[in-house]
Amino acid sequence: MRNRLMLCLLICGVLMYYAVPRLTIHFSGLDGIFAFSWFMLAFLVIGGNLAGFLYTAKKEKKKRKQGFRRLTNSQKARRYLTQH
Repeated sequence: MRNRLMLCLLICGVLMYYAVPRLTIHFSGLDGIFAFSWFMLAFLVIGGNLAGFLYTAKKEKKKRKQGFRRLTNSQKARRYLTQH
């Protein structure tokens, strides 16, 4: 999951690198609307992938902490049988 998010951020960065010099918002009419909408979409993509990347990092860390504390009923039963 994290690799996919990093790849999407990298691809979006490359697209922004090529698009920023070629698109200007100063045009009026359809050119300006297209440039503005393209920039807004790019910033939404970057924000969404960055939020997903940061959220999954916290979620995975929380899962690892809980994984050591919680045992399922079958694991408890196996532990009880091996001890007695």
